[in-house]
Amino acid sequence: MVRTPLTPQERERGERLGALLRQARGDRSMVEVAAQAGLSSETLRKIETGRAPTPAFFTVVALAAAVGLRLDEVAAHCVIAEPEVQALLSA
Repeated sequence: MVRTPLTPQERERGERLGALLRQARGDRSMVEVAAQAGLSSETLRKIETGRAPTPAFFTVVALAAAVGLRLDEVAAHCVIAEPEVQALLSA
């Protein structure tokens, strides 16, 4: 199966997610957060660096819980959308 190349918007969304997770992780080690989320530290490293810009939904859920983020916060930070959509996410 051939995977469709990611769009620039998808890559940017992945970079935003990675930056948000890095910031929320704070002083905690990558190994600690990955273990709490039930992931390998390599998977977390790839997400944080943008090398895995489209992680599975439940991976994002587990990471958000591990670093204390709500999913609406993650969506508002990562979604690149028209101002109307952003307003809905912020409400």
